[in-house]
Amino acid sequence: MASPEIKFGTDGWRGITADDFTYATVRRVAQGMADYMRSRSKDPLAVVGYDCRFASEEFARTVADVFAAGGVRSLVFDRASPTQVASWTVIDRKATGAAVITASHNPYLFNGVKYKPETGSSAPTEVINDLEKRINAIGDVAAPDREKVSSLVEVYDPRPSYYAQVGKMLDLDSIRNAGLRVVHECMHGSGYGYVAELIGGGGRTTVRELHPDRNPFFGGLNPEPIPPNIDEAISVMRAGGHDLCIITDGDADRVGIIDETGRFINQLQVFALLVLHMFDVMGQRGPIVKTVNMTSMVEQLAKQFGAELYEVPVGFKWVAPKMMETNAVIGGEESGGFGIRGHIPERDGILVGLLFADMIVRRGKPLSEILVDLEHRVGPHAYARHDIHLHRDTYDRDRKRIVDQLAAHQPKEVAGVKVGRVRSDDGFKFYLDDGSWVLLRTSGTEPLVRIYAEAPDAAAVEARLAAIEDIVGLKAPARV
Repeated sequence: MASPEIKFGTDGWRGITADDFTYATVRRVAQGMADYMRSRSKDPLAVVGYDCRFASEEFARTVADVFAAGGVRSLVFDRASPTQVASWTVIDRKATGAAVITASHNPYLFNGVKYKPETGSSAPTEVINDLEKRINAIGDVAAPDREKVSSLVEVYDPRPSYYAQVGKMLDLDSIRNAGLRVVHECMHGSGYGYVAELIGGGGRTTVRELHPDRNPFFGGLNPEPIPPNIDEAISVMRAGGHDLCIITDGDADRVGIIDETGRFINQLQVFALLVLHMFDVMGQRGPIVKTVNMTSMVEQLAKQFGAELYEVPVGFKWVAPKMMETNAVIGGEESGGFGIRGHIPERDGILVGLLFADMIVRRGKPLSEILVDLEHRVGPHAYARHDIHLHRDTYDRDRKRIVDQLAAHQPKEVAGVKVGRVRSDDGFKFYLDDGSWVLLRTSGTEPLVRIYAEAPDAAAVEARLAAIEDIVGLKAPARV
């Protein structure tokens, strides 16, 4: 029987546990990665991290064993940790690359493997193509004898070095002594303990963790930091007594934010607030990178600060290279992933969450008022995303039909507003003459179609979403 084809999505390979994500397929993926790293270094060193999903630590050790059998030394994390901590460890330890066992914010049925090259960033397209070619040329890989290869595997605590790096990015003492009351919604993910250990000890600031325990079922919710997955955190914040809620996804590289009133700050607003903080308060200057599904608010802020703005396809594998190429101040994507200059060319939900604590401290006002200040500068903006789940077995056929349908019937106007231009390199994005936009794209990691829209108010957003859904014959309830 032929081995199943391994295909990487926007960030790594993912599959359903015990179906296509098995020890046998993970060994094949690990062997391809080992071969790639050996082509990059005579004495390769790999970082191996993992999240809180079912058996992730065992899959991680399997990867390390295969690496070791192929002559690749490994640092295996001593506990579940955020993906970006693996990225930082690659840079800090001058490693050849990293493999992280995680399916990020995907549903509990999934697990996966992310690969980080020597830059610590998401693997760019040319690296992914090389990895896929190597992996798919490999047949079955036997499980190595763990005792025989153990000398090349070291258990490693990544936290001290990562904490020191975050301390270079922010004045942690100022945050610890500010008396903030912070909630960290861990979503049963690998970010547990990180915010509390960074700012919750030795000062007046307190950190209350929600769901810091390991639960591979994620409490029956997707570990994605958006409503309705975060209703409990919203209720906690609405009850009062807290200044900020930081929400991290399953592997803590993405972030969600709730203000002191219990209002969820959507990811487009989060990005605009970060840009405003980095430029207006921290005084940084330079380019900005955003994905095609990100907010037009940043376009206005870029003009105000005289910053060059780059719009790239969805995925940090596109954001990171452009950030490195242009020395950008910040890069962001709609799914809650943000990268900051001077750190790693990768998403970091922990650091970005702490930047919001820094924002509150340095501005001396609650987050709800800071959001009002933003709206005064860029005007009102509403946003929503509809997720339309398709059948996994027929997904490739269905997604082609949908894309072909939209390509053949591109609208001249959407919801009564004229289409100014169209971008079609990552789905179809329609830029409308009133400054609003709507985008349809198919997921590279899950069997679903996503439709996004941004407009001045909620009714206008829903009208734009409905118009595109009508064209392709799909319908779904709003999730964001």
